[in-house]
Amino acid sequence: MSTFVLPRRDLGAIPLMRLLRGFGLVLMAAFIFFACFAFSDTSPYDVVAIPAIVLWILLGVRLYRGAVPLVGVLLVYVGATVVALMPYLDEELPAVWTVQLCYLAVTGIFFTMFFSDECDRRVELALKVYTASTLLSAGLGIGGYLGLVGNEDLFSKYGRASGTFQDPNVFGSFLTLGAFYLLHNLLTGRARRPLLSGLGLAILLAGIFLSFSRGSWGGTVLMGALMVAMVYRTSAPALRRRIVLLAALTAGFGAVALVGLLSIGDVRETFSKRAAVTQDYDEGETGRFGNQLRGIGMLIEDPLGMGPLRWRRTFNLEPHNSFIGAFSNGGWVAGVAFVFLVLMTTRVGLRLMSQDTPYRRHAQIVVPALLMFFLQAMQIDMEKWRHVYMMLGIVWGLEAARVRWLASGEA
Repeated sequence: MSTFVLPRRDLGAIPLMRLLRGFGLVLMAAFIFFACFAFSDTSPYDVVAIPAIVLWILLGVRLYRGAVPLVGVLLVYVGATVVALMPYLDEELPAVWTVQLCYLAVTGIFFTMFFSDECDRRVELALKVYTASTLLSAGLGIGGYLGLVGNEDLFSKYGRASGTFQDPNVFGSFLTLGAFYLLHNLLTGRARRPLLSGLGLAILLAGIFLSFSRGSWGGTVLMGALMVAMVYRTSAPALRRRIVLLAALTAGFGAVALVGLLSIGDVRETFSKRAAVTQDYDEGETGRFGNQLRGIGMLIEDPLGMGPLRWRRTFNLEPHNSFIGAFSNGGWVAGVAFVFLVLMTTRVGLRLMSQDTPYRRHAQIVVPALLMFFLQAMQIDMEKWRHVYMMLGIVWGLEAARVRWLASGEA
């Protein structure tokens, strides 16, 4: 293949393709970093998305065999939802919601293709940029909660830190992947500046706590324990002692910090309210759980579902369950596709975390964070969260790279 060279002498003999790839990586870094800006339905993330996707398609990203299952299931899920929209095309909100879902599915497929090549380098770049994004959002969320920056509705809402997000629940969950990246580097000795990494981890954990999101709390603890267990299981004996020591220190520091935070009156009051198993809006026949029970009965009798956003019209409340939402928005076909997507990705992710391949380290960071979102899908609507599709793309990009690595005979 011939190499094109820019004619300008001040640029020397830099190949055009190398320059374009460098610019493409800058666009991708901005694409991922801007995931933290979710004040509205449209964000800088979406502005950068189109040029980044178009440029990398022109540069030759490819769909490999290992990632075909994800693409197939996503197309079925989105396609069934589009079909369910047909009776409601004259309504603006369902149509806009469905277009956004299609767009996010496209970004998920693109991320898969992008991370399938030069996998280690590109995923490492993505995790570093994403962690920087989480630190910015966490800093603003903590500052907003303490009244140090912004007004009471800008970086905190309902007496909870929300950072650069509309919803404190999304904010808390968004920070988890950054926390796992820093913690994994500390456990394995890859952190170049351990003190700074430890400080960053403390900031992210404080942000997760001050979001007062029960799903974020539980998911971070459970999936963090899974990550530590997998790192311990796949490490040499000498490193295992370090893992146990640092995990114990992190847990001890977290307990001390929790006691300190709970000594603050406002924090203690909000914590006592949010730590309850159920909230007022969960209970009763017209509460979240009551609506879900009645809605499931209706969906069993209607294979085509209610249609996009029709659950809200019926119950005056979102389903707060992405599995039920998939059956409601797109019927039985979309619902089964969504369940299959979760189960299939979980199986692939656990295999990536345990097998001795060049992709295990990054899988041990990303897979637990993605599994946390799958758990949260049972109590929140997360099918429109931008960063979830990025994580899906990373996991299936790692899987595509693993399949090619095995086929090459290097294993």
